[in-house]
Amino acid sequence: MCSVHERGSRMKRRTLRMVTAAVLAAIQLGAGLPVYAHTNTGAVNTGNFIRGVDVSTLDMLEDLGAAYYQNGTRNDALTILRNNGANYVRLKLWVDPYDESGNAYGGGNNDYATTLALAKRAKSLGMGVLIDFHLSDFWADPANQIKPKAWKNLTFPELKNTLYEYMRTTLNNFAAEGIVPEMVQVGNEISTGILHNDGKVGDGNNDFSRLAELLGSAISGVRASAASGTKIILHLDQGGKNSLYTWYFGELLAKSPNLDFDVFGLSYYPMWHGTMEGLQYNLNYLASTYNKEVCVVETAYAWTTEDGDGVGNVFISGDEAVGGYPATVQGQFEFMNDLETVILNIPNDKGIGYFYWEPEWVPVEGGTYASAAGVAYKNDTVTPSNTWDNMTLFDFKGNALDSMKVLNQPTQNLLSNISFEADGAATALSDWNVWLSDSTAEGTVKTEYGNAYDGEYKLTFWDDEAYSCSVYKTFTNLPNGTYQFSVWAMTNGKQDTLQLYAKNHGGEEVNTAITTSDINWNRFTLDNIVVTNNALEIGVYTVAGANDWCNLDLAVLRKVD
Repeated sequence: MCSVHERGSRMKRRTLRMVTAAVLAAIQLGAGLPVYAHTNTGAVNTGNFIRGVDVSTLDMLEDLGAAYYQNGTRNDALTILRNNGANYVRLKLWVDPYDESGNAYGGGNNDYATTLALAKRAKSLGMGVLIDFHLSDFWADPANQIKPKAWKNLTFPELKNTLYEYMRTTLNNFAAEGIVPEMVQVGNEISTGILHNDGKVGDGNNDFSRLAELLGSAISGVRASAASGTKIILHLDQGGKNSLYTWYFGELLAKSPNLDFDVFGLSYYPMWHGTMEGLQYNLNYLASTYNKEVCVVETAYAWTTEDGDGVGNVFISGDEAVGGYPATVQGQFEFMNDLETVILNIPNDKGIGYFYWEPEWVPVEGGTYASAAGVAYKNDTVTPSNTWDNMTLFDFKGNALDSMKVLNQPTQNLLSNISFEADGAATALSDWNVWLSDSTAEGTVKTEYGNAYDGEYKLTFWDDEAYSCSVYKTFTNLPNGTYQFSVWAMTNGKQDTLQLYAKNHGGEEVNTAITTSDINWNRFTLDNIVVTNNALEIGVYTVAGANDWCNLDLAVLRKVD
């Protein structure tokens, strides 16, 4: 567990980053945060929340001798992940990942047969399946959207037709084998487009016409297949950077307003893709602006800065300061738990879940991102290696880490009237208690309409004379364990005291300060509330001067162990 000092330091880093992110977002959009209307005032249903794992390299790793264990007992990696709560798999699919001599490119060797076999294993365990069509012979990402070899010399009309037939035929073949995927990605991290250079965008090119046509052809192929009812995902990287998404989907949907997709997919790695608060803003923006579901289809965090195979990792010690969490098993768990909370905070239950990327990619000889043939295909100069072995959910010897428990079904938000919508404009709050000092005027604590973070109303502390007050909730018969309390806040920041607190839980009171500017909404979190006596009081308390103010919205209390 993190110490109190570590928690405070981490909270301070988060706050500094999220203030910056909020300022940038406001500047980019030319306005404050939009209003997001919640359809209910209580907790969302987490029963169908996706806790997915991308295990695309698993077949290759097993062939190379990788072994997996939990509590000292050897078992299939996918079974271990499922037993710890994973309910979906994401599997990449390459068109023809072999050179002219038949040498595999490596990195999982994800041709149709390999991906089909993994999908069948997942289905046999009762898991959902997402097929990630890379639309390439090898890795597809913003820097690599290489057209398949067999499609290289096609005219644009031929390419559109080939893409349509590829999607339709491949999904029909899957269906004939008993696999009708619940979700399909059309492309992987396609922020620069697909099938370069025909479908390339960016670097000064804002003409999305051809990209829109290609995506339309691929989607039509899905809809014409036996998987016609599957959810279709369009997936970009840089999940915490709203400016990318406003540009990309603004341009794309201007060219094709009726493009038939269901889910915005995002990659989010906090050391590379912006702050958690930027991610929350972007997810909320996408869900509310387009009325579509959102899913973090790639994420991961390091559990150590050590290197399992001695050839280097992509996450190194300096990334902890940027990512905001220690590179420990506990830090990995806390990151994933916070990410889960962010997704559950999306209005109208549009946040459907996440996929942990390659939790099983343990160090084993030959288990690299590419073979010699793959390196040659990419024209790469990097020695093939596994740079992911410290971001898995297994240790270097294949033992399941304690952080794997985050794959369990998320616990419900224990609070109701979470966004203070139940009463309209009022001084009496449903499902909350209000305390005022003897010298504090009635009406200092009230709900007000407008400029809310979530919904139409916010809770406000303000008076033209000095005041002290709190809003709080008490619990009895609460299961013992570890809890997290969070709330979104906006304040002038001049109070003598303004803090989240938790007390009467069997230990000393814990608290964290709300210290921010009045520029925008920020989320504050009180972690590691350890309940040992089946009771708890949580709330927000302030001692404030005349005209000091604070706005509160979207409160969450969840059990996290």
